[in-house]
Amino acid sequence: MFDRIAARYDFLNRVLSFGTDIGWRRRALVRAGIERGHAVLDVGAGTGDLSFAAAARGAHVIAIDLSPGMLAVLTRRSSLEQRSRIRTLVGNAEALPLPDASVDRIVTGFTVRNVGDLGRALAEFRRVLRPGGRAVILELSHPPHATFARLYSFYFDRVAPAVADLLSGDREAYRYLPRSLRPFPEAARLAEMLRDAGFTRVAYERLTFGIAAIHVAEV
Repeated sequence: MFDRIAARYDFLNRVLSFGTDIGWRRRALVRAGIERGHAVLDVGAGTGDLSFAAAARGAHVIAIDLSPGMLAVLTRRSSLEQRSRIRTLVGNAEALPLPDASVDRIVTGFTVRNVGDLGRALAEFRRVLRPGGRAVILELSHPPHATFARLYSFYFDRVAPAVADLLSGDREAYRYLPRSLRPFPEAARLAEMLRDAGFTRVAYERLTFGIAAIHVAEV
């Protein structure tokens, strides 16, 4: 499915989120505290927005994704300089093909709700981070205010798939969005899962009335 939508992924994200996803990613990068020389793992890198931003800060980036189609778009979008700092890798968040304690930062945007075994993936994040490392998870979430949550659910369940069908011809792919979010833990529960995986100093902030959240967890 992600291979099918790779070519239109960025455009549809901007349309369906009314451009708010750009600011969310910027905020996540600020929380990551990436410095020159850091080894950064971008899990579910997709078409590369977080990878490019990390590379621009002087990091060496491993961009991992299950979808070769997404990584192909990332490569097409990248300059020669960016390619010297970003290594793409097809792989699974539940079994990261990296040694223990091998990266300084993990960033991930709109990925973890698609993972089959979320607890296992979080344990993998903990395993590959060096002491003092930090994981920053940007993901859709569940708005805490009941009235707004109902309005958001209508948009997410009905409007977004129809718009995606009109613009991309792949309505089914965007019907997957609400199905992926319904069983996903709300923000406080995800914070608990990070602690259970061995992280310390876990915090989160809700974004745009709680439709997304950034979780920060340190080793």
